[in-house]
Amino acid sequence: MSVNVIAAGLPLDGSTDQGGQRRVLAMFPGQGSQREGMAAHLIREHPDTAGAVFERAEEQLGLPLRALCCEGDADRLRATEVAQPAILVTALATFEVLRAEGFAPDLVAGHSLGEFAALTAAGVLELGDALTLVRRRGELMAEVAAAVPGAMTAVSGVEAARIEEICAGVDGVVELANYNAPDQSVISGTADAVEAAGELLRAEGAGKLVSLRVGAPFHCSLMAALEERFAADLGRVEFAEPTIDVISSVTAQRVSSGDDARELLRRQLTAPVRWIEVIGAAADRGCTDYLEIGPGRVLSGLANRMVGGATVRSTQDARRIAAAVAEYA
Repeated sequence: MSVNVIAAGLPLDGSTDQGGQRRVLAMFPGQGSQREGMAAHLIREHPDTAGAVFERAEEQLGLPLRALCCEGDADRLRATEVAQPAILVTALATFEVLRAEGFAPDLVAGHSLGEFAALTAAGVLELGDALTLVRRRGELMAEVAAAVPGAMTAVSGVEAARIEEICAGVDGVVELANYNAPDQSVISGTADAVEAAGELLRAEGAGKLVSLRVGAPFHCSLMAALEERFAADLGRVEFAEPTIDVISSVTAQRVSSGDDARELLRRQLTAPVRWIEVIGAAADRGCTDYLEIGPGRVLSGLANRMVGGATVRSTQDARRIAAAVAEYA
């Protein structure tokens, strides 16, 4: 496996440079990337592109998304049923700004929720269907959050295999939910079990434990009850064949078809996010550039830590969008 990724412990030998040809992975962030005013610059400076996406989203969902994404406070944006459509529409509005300037990624991938944006960018989902599914996904997850006090915590400084061992020894539900980077994982489960695992991880030498701004325990077995219900929603939507290669966060493999995408979105509810492997798969496919599209800079930060010799950019504000346009349009 010839991966030019620090995670693999291999030398940074420039193997992602395919004879000087640049290849771009567009990365779409997931829940937790929301922030106050995250779309104000988009709507102000790009009314014909980003503004049109927000207008369509508001018509589709009946939510005041422009107000939420420009003026909503942190508490309002934290609610799962609000955060998920808000992040999705902000990411897709940003993508539309870039696309209108001529940007066309070679591959796309999304971190958890971001996979809906990636599939929309790849032509698998129509915008309206993506919005409807994400709104429903958020509502279902909010039900779990109301019924089961859950939590997610990012863990730095302990290897994933050791985190798995520690979680297995804790009473209650706590599981490894995100393999984000060699030095960062996320655990998810009931609040008490996550707290207990956190104490053990501190004793194990964890460098940092950070509670995530999410409203439910994603990517663990507590979500299993939702799979059948969400599968029914997925079954009512048309999934087209991808026009761009999509790397699944569930398998770190290419999404082979529309039917494959539908099944992976069902499995995604309980499956861990394999982001280390996603970045490795992109490097294997010759990616030289990693562009995070949407609010926040989490994914670009992870890419910077894992990939050597790559160009990594984010698009969370007007200055960074302008830089991305200059680089890729």
